[in-house]
Amino acid sequence: MTRVHDMGGRFGDGPVVPEAEDAPVFAEDWHARALAVTLACGALGQWNIDTSRHAREKLSPQDYTRFSYYEKWISALADLLVEKGVLTHEDLQGQGAAGLHGLAERALKADAVAAALARGGPANREGGPKPRFHPGQAVRVRIPADSVLADGGHTRLPQYAAGARGYVLRLHGTHVFPDSNAHGLGEAPEPLYAVRFSACTLWAHREHPEDEVVLDLWQSYLEAL
Repeated sequence: MTRVHDMGGRFGDGPVVPEAEDAPVFAEDWHARALAVTLACGALGQWNIDTSRHAREKLSPQDYTRFSYYEKWISALADLLVEKGVLTHEDLQGQGAAGLHGLAERALKADAVAAALARGGPANREGGPKPRFHPGQAVRVRIPADSVLADGGHTRLPQYAAGARGYVLRLHGTHVFPDSNAHGLGEAPEPLYAVRFSACTLWAHREHPEDEVVLDLWQSYLEAL
């Protein structure tokens, strides 16, 4: 079954319409608050970025298709807070127990936000498996494009690339493997490659015959040709 969030290259959803250059960073005030709350909760250390991405993917198809961008963020965050035992449903409804939370000491203070954003969350790692592919080498994307570690699990492999032939453009080094990291199975770092595909190998009706698509793909997503 096609994942509801895996919309890349899917026909019928209409064109991507870029925002105007002078558009505000946040269309509504609550969007900024949704981002702030998400960052603050992430700083509590109860999950990683891949876990949070998977939480958004797990929203019901009905909700995912009707929610706006930040509605997806805040809804998935509420699910994560309950799933990880940080809050209860009663807490979210304003009916929880009073008193200082056990994670209060990990709260992200206003004066630490700039440094936290500048630091980011680097995913490059040392060690891991040796690279199997080199720039210029022909490779094929594995089939199916689903997680092999968890049924219905998180993966960064887009459905439209399954089975496609491409060429390694460059090796990015070794990076945390999202398919594992999202499910508490460890970082399992792997070599990460930029792989170039001709648009005609991905879609029957490409916009231009010379178009190319470059995807960042982990080693276990690829097979040698």
